[in-house]
Amino acid sequence: TLPSGYRTASRLIRLADRLGIPVLTLVDTLGAANDAEAERQGAGAAIADLFLAVAAARTPVTTLLIGEGGSGGALALAAPGNTYATPDSYFSVIAPEWAAAILKRPPSEAEATADQLRIRPQDLAELGVVREEEGPRPGP
Repeated sequence: TLPSGYRTASRLIRLADRLGIPVLTLVDTLGAANDAEAERQGAGAAIADLFLAVAAARTPVTTLLIGEGGSGGALALAAPGNTYATPDSYFSVIAPEWAAAILKRPPSEAEATADQLRIRPQDLAELGVVREEEGPRPGP
């Protein structure tokens, strides 16, 4: 979740692209580092560059949300049109707890805020943010 990690991810995605190797990103992060040191190290620029690396890759990039996906950094790791979510994951630019705090809501309202943000897998599939896996087809 540090700028150096996002820069490493960008480099590896570009290398995989040059070599024609498909990429799988696994997302499970509460949020990108947002302290003064991370800002001095260029957190915003590193995340922006990762968005660019993923979007520009010609090799297949697939993302699996395996837990928390609550930051711009998590969004940057997501492959447009090729993102899947496990049943207990969520995906948002901000964690529901932080969103509730910004909205000056008590911590007890984090769940209601999550409902309003529509960040759960079923919401994301309905919104077209993640792909739905087709279930088994009925037999003859």
